[in-house]
Amino acid sequence: MEDPIIAVTGVTKTYSNGKLRVEALKGIDLEVARGEIVAVMGPSGCGKTTLLNCLSGLDNLDSGEIYIEGQKLHALSDDLRTDYRARRMGFVFQHYNLLPVLTSVENVELPLLLSGVSSRKARGLAQEMLEMVGLQDRMNHIPAELSGGQRQRVTIARALINQPAIVWADEPTGDLDTESSKEIMDLVIRLNETNRQTFMMVTHSPDVGMMADRIIRMRDGVIVGSDENKTEGKGHRF
Repeated sequence: MEDPIIAVTGVTKTYSNGKLRVEALKGIDLEVARGEIVAVMGPSGCGKTTLLNCLSGLDNLDSGEIYIEGQKLHALSDDLRTDYRARRMGFVFQHYNLLPVLTSVENVELPLLLSGVSSRKARGLAQEMLEMVGLQDRMNHIPAELSGGQRQRVTIARALINQPAIVWADEPTGDLDTESSKEIMDLVIRLNETNRQTFMMVTHSPDVGMMADRIIRMRDGVIVGSDENKTEGKGHRF
């Protein structure tokens, strides 16, 4: 693979709680191409979310190396790693993590305001992003006034507002019905094709997995398989 955006070698991670030790990751080797959509699948407790958290720098490693865009992520100080995440990464979670008192446009513009972008510019970019995800008529609605699928669209708009190279998603359709899940995945594929952003997502859904370019299968802290999806018409497999 030429110039992988994610390159991982020998990553291990153990959690300790008193006498209990859990080997969450046991020597992970992985490469992800720029612009690839990758689904990480496996049974509960197999290390999927831990892998995502380590790759994105949200969690520390015990051993191994992770390079993101050629940058050795865990060699950075905490401040530099936080800054890098803010500039080059986006995050989408199952439970949205939207601030309930803010409108859609206020939730989306928040990362820009926190990074020092002027309020006028942040508002304009947030409005453009909400239009891109099809929520131009829901900009001034708070999360409680939105459906689950609409809330996840706001979350995706917020994750993409800083034009990240990589979007990390942990069960992005886990709280959604089948139709809403398909809409979200169609949106992910469209944004991936338009912006060539890399998406790496944890999912339990076989339907969601089949809409990715590749499925990485995990069990007991190791990668046990990597399957490319060769079906024609990616994004229309539900």
